Amino acid sequence: MTPDGKCPTPVGINTRLAHIGYEPSGYFGFVNPPVVHASTVLFPDAQTMAKRDQKYIYGTHGTPTTEALCRAIDTLEGSAGTVLVPSGQAAVALPMLAFLSVGDHALITDSVYAPTRQFADLVLSRMGVEVEYYAPRIGAGIKRLLRSNTKVVFTESPASNTFEVQDIPVIARAAHAGNAVVMMDNTWATPLFFRPLEHGVDISIHAATKYPGGHADLLLGTVSANAATLPRLWEMFLALGIPAAPDDTYQVLRGLRTMGVRLAHHQKSALEIASWLEHQPGIARVLHPGLSSHPDHAIWKRDFFGASGVFSIVLAGGSQAHAFLDALKIFGLGFSWGSYSSLAMQVDLADRTVAAGDFEGPLIRLQIGLEDIEDLKQDLARGLRAARCTGQPGADQSVL
Repeated sequence: MTPDGKCPTPVGINTRLAHIGYEPSGYFGFVNPPVVHASTVLFPDAQTMAKRDQKYIYGTHGTPTTEALCRAIDTLEGSAGTVLVPSGQAAVALPMLAFLSVGDHALITDSVYAPTRQFADLVLSRMGVEVEYYAPRIGAGIKRLLRSNTKVVFTESPASNTFEVQDIPVIARAAHAGNAVVMMDNTWATPLFFRPLEHGVDISIHAATKYPGGHADLLLGTVSANAATLPRLWEMFLALGIPAAPDDTYQVLRGLRTMGVRLAHHQKSALEIASWLEHQPGIARVLHPGLSSHPDHAIWKRDFFGASGVFSIVLAGGSQAHAFLDALKIFGLGFSWGSYSSLAMQVDLADRTVAAGDFEGPLIRLQIGLEDIEDLKQDLARGLRAARCTGQPGADQSVL
């Protein structure tokens, strides 16, 4: 297998993950690439320096470490190029800054990741960009919202926290007919379960903090572009000067090697627990696109190769969300997801404008980690019992 993941015969995803991005022949036979901490790069002579006629010219432009990860991500995404930035939030901001200017109009799904909305409302509005939020299930109806100055259509599927599945191919075709660039936050699925560029998306965005990193110990974002959008993305990347740190880059590259195995476990556990929760007292709804009961299951099944470990539940009316959360002993209470440990948090949709939803009770997002399924079920059952009690934190004091 070659360093770019190509092989004379088809191979499975875990075989690809074990080899992409590596080039031992370039590092004296060592399997792993070096972690290059670099700013200054020396040139052999003045003419080479003047023409910048060598592979590496400065730390912000790339190093062997960043090149290895970018090459691996491009193999997974099918992209023309990838840039690495210090966080998932930076990965969202970079392409929008690259393709939006004063007087432009941007369409962003109303179910977007909350910090993306914060960036749009705070930064894009100050830039003179008009931001309009649309319902995630709009599909072909997005044509009605497109204007002559619509430059970006920003998607995220499944939706953050509420897990509506967008019809990405339909939205992309409509956007391209209006000459808009389509961007997608694909953090939930990773390129293992959904490949945005194959469905008409121009720029694929990931918080590599999540599943690629996989261990809750780093921050990193990736932005992968097709050939048409890469030059402008790269130009803005250099102008902002926001490269990812070398150690975090190496950690994500290492995380890729086990991501397929971890995601398979996350998927299996989450689907089993989601199915089980549908039949538990105190549950009004389970929001997981991989369940046949989900209203968008057909679109998810058509476009996705699998499901990750994050979904939400709606507690029955009258349930106490804080009592539920405080009773949990294995699930941690924290933000982010994608690592080995399970997490839970209450979701607030107050900032949404057209997709707030009408839920029967409190909305709880769950990240299913790598723990044993039966232990996680017992922990959730403990929380559900507490949620139906007085609502006082610690109402159920049973131990593991």
